[in-house]
Amino acid sequence: MTQIVEYISKKYFAVLLFSVLSILPAFSQFEAQISQYMFHTPTFNPASIAENKMINVSGQHRIQWVGIPGAPQTTYFTINAPLIISEKVSNGVGIKFLNDKIGAFSNQSAHLQYAFKRKFKKNTLSLGADIGFVSVSFLSDSIRNAEINSDFHDFLGDQAIPTADDTGMNLDLSLGAFYSAEKYYLGVSYVHLNAPSIKLNDERTHFNVRGVLYATGGYDFNFKDSKWKLRSSALAKSDFASWQAEVSSRVEYNQRYWGGLSYRFQDAVVFFAGLNVMSGLTIGYAYDLPAGKLLGPSTGSHEAFLSYSFMFDFGGKNKYKSIRIL
Repeated sequence: MTQIVEYISKKYFAVLLFSVLSILPAFSQFEAQISQYMFHTPTFNPASIAENKMINVSGQHRIQWVGIPGAPQTTYFTINAPLIISEKVSNGVGIKFLNDKIGAFSNQSAHLQYAFKRKFKKNTLSLGADIGFVSVSFLSDSIRNAEINSDFHDFLGDQAIPTADDTGMNLDLSLGAFYSAEKYYLGVSYVHLNAPSIKLNDERTHFNVRGVLYATGGYDFNFKDSKWKLRSSALAKSDFASWQAEVSSRVEYNQRYWGGLSYRFQDAVVFFAGLNVMSGLTIGYAYDLPAGKLLGPSTGSHEAFLSYSFMFDFGGKNKYKSIRIL
């Protein structure tokens, strides 16, 4: 069984990377954009939580398209931890929060996450799920007080635009699978599984959240000097009406410093870097340079990532062991 899964995984990692190169990269902004996706996979795949068998506390903040009024600003926060049952079977539990603002709308969500993990020799297959809620809020003043002039539409008299602040919410579900080996990983997930419909403006306006399919993968290439590694990764997502894809590569030294590049097709070139500041504490930064017509109106996007990973050791004097020591 292990050999079959490993063979399929290695074969289809190459297929995934090739497929990402040919995907048309237009995508709705409702699904929050992040550039350092390879460090924060629980934001879109619940099966990947506690993959390092550590307790992980991570936060990510993104300011997108600086210079454009009403451009998105996104904050993610996740906590997850492993629950060990045996050498071959374990579980992961976690929570995920999102606050995403764009124009007159904001999108908040909170989810409980669970993953069942089965070990095959040195590799791990995980199945996971999210359950929580997603809410959409509308700030009426951002429209009512705006100087909008149009010969084609009366924005201020449009009955579909709420005259007061309004918020609606609904149940939100996600599923995922994740397979990790020593040198590579593969993941697939489907978020907003139940396609929640959110009602605003006294139920006159319905905001329908599309389900989104994610596929991701990564592979590590070793140098002769074992302190150096080249880590490649890819991410593709689709709501079956539009697509977005990106490929990334970074050079890492001594598991402490890294820097790399990503290309999000027909959207941006991403420069990112980071370091392990101390035992278990990691920081990262990414800058997106627009590759299309946004270059000029916008100076780009900025994203910061902060994570702390540790493990409680109830049997010893220390309260935790860091990922660097393990």
